[in-house]
Amino acid sequence: MPIDTPYTVSPWKKIVAGSQRITEIETYGVERIPDADRTARPFDLFRLAFGGANTFATCVLGAFPILFGLSFWQGVAATLLGLVAGALLLAPMALFGPANGTNNAVSSSAHFGVHGRIVGSFLSLLTAITFFSISVWSSGDALVGGAAKFIDLPENEPVYGVAYAIFAVLVLIVCVYGFRFMLFVNKIAVVAASLLFVLGAIAFAGDFDPSYPGTFASTSDPLFWPSFIGAALIVLSNPVSFGAFLGDWARYIPASTPRWRVMAAAFFSQIATILPFFFGLATASIIATKAAPYLDPEAPNYVGGLLAIAPSWYFFPVCLIALIGGMSTGTTALYGTGLDFSSVFPRFSRVQATLFIGTLSIVFIFVGRFAANLTTSISTFATLIITCTAPWMVIMMIGYVTRRGWYDPEALQVFNRRQRGGRYWFTHGWNWRSMSAWIVSAVIALLFTNIPGQFVGPFGELAGGVDISLPLALVLPAALYLALLLIFPEPRAAYGPAGPRLVRAVETSVPPIVDRDRVLAEAQGVR
Repeated sequence: MPIDTPYTVSPWKKIVAGSQRITEIETYGVERIPDADRTARPFDLFRLAFGGANTFATCVLGAFPILFGLSFWQGVAATLLGLVAGALLLAPMALFGPANGTNNAVSSSAHFGVHGRIVGSFLSLLTAITFFSISVWSSGDALVGGAAKFIDLPENEPVYGVAYAIFAVLVLIVCVYGFRFMLFVNKIAVVAASLLFVLGAIAFAGDFDPSYPGTFASTSDPLFWPSFIGAALIVLSNPVSFGAFLGDWARYIPASTPRWRVMAAAFFSQIATILPFFFGLATASIIATKAAPYLDPEAPNYVGGLLAIAPSWYFFPVCLIALIGGMSTGTTALYGTGLDFSSVFPRFSRVQATLFIGTLSIVFIFVGRFAANLTTSISTFATLIITCTAPWMVIMMIGYVTRRGWYDPEALQVFNRRQRGGRYWFTHGWNWRSMSAWIVSAVIALLFTNIPGQFVGPFGELAGGVDISLPLALVLPAALYLALLLIFPEPRAAYGPAGPRLVRAVETSVPPIVDRDRVLAEAQGVR
């Protein structure tokens, strides 16, 4: 194909130049983006990551400190703790895209092995379906509730079903078209949703009382710290949930871009979400005072409570936030998983994989909402996924440091091309060092999880009721992986020309990259 055909020009470049239509379907999969087409800026990464979180789904997460019984100011402290910690954890994950020109799951081949990279793909799939569901449910509920107040629309299951279907299908359409359409949606979403949240400050200013006391008489209450840490973890789950997806967007940023600028874009994209988090926290404190039944821990309904306390003139802005925000969050969650699924199953194109994952997610949304009633437990599921994702992220970051940020782009694509061998083949395609560190860390962290009223692991009470799952999920993989690298060094070829940093390596031969079909044919005696 000639290099100047429209299908080889970066979708980011087309947006900047304005010379192409947004309705042209993106054809790039997870193969390395050519350097000539990588014309994105760190600000584009900021816009996508912030736009994907500047929504009602984040407001729902922001309401959890109040739901857990904290006062408003205690909720602010828990939110800031979770948000800053999560942003710091997320920022380094933006470096893999510019370095390798592909998504983070493919980049993980360098650390987990050619086959071990499916760990990242699996975590991405679970995270995407979970946060896509949160987005559709919260936005659909807000749209129906706002319309019911605004134009007397009936609130029943068929109406909710139609709202969910509209959101889900619209998101799926955007994801099928790809980056250009996503960037178009986020251009609108970032500005519009932010203005509507600021307008909400005016709408609720008269009822807001920052002295809201919560349900704890003092911090000496035995349940206070478990609730505080649990609320912070819920907030932290939002930025960490982007860890597996940043490479989907950052892969269009040139490798020559200063690393600090890429990390800063990812960091501040999450710090900026203090806007929807604060909106959710402040309005939840009002709901707890004026419409407490909506925050019943057994069946919380933040969106319903928001509509119950909102002035009538704010119903229409609520509908707009639901529509704009739902599109933005849904596309950022679903696009990356469709992209990655096409690499796990190379027979699927990006479009086919996106349609398959999108359909699967829509089925989950309807079954979870109307048949299994999973909406009340989805936040718990999100937290548990993050507990498993955090060790994977830590191993990736340590791997980046020990490799000095050097990767072999061709060896990263071995799995996608149905090949075998290369620098990252390790042991039959698996790096047992990183796999062992991840499995042990994730299992132990889950055992120590303590989310009050939702999920308590077998050892969740051993720390006085405080949830220490995340500290374990961060410290254990770092210690275990580094120890394994020191005791059982990796092949020197995996580190590139400058050699390893902090750890040692061994000289071993690198198996040549060969086609898998050829190997199978030769094994069967076919020449």
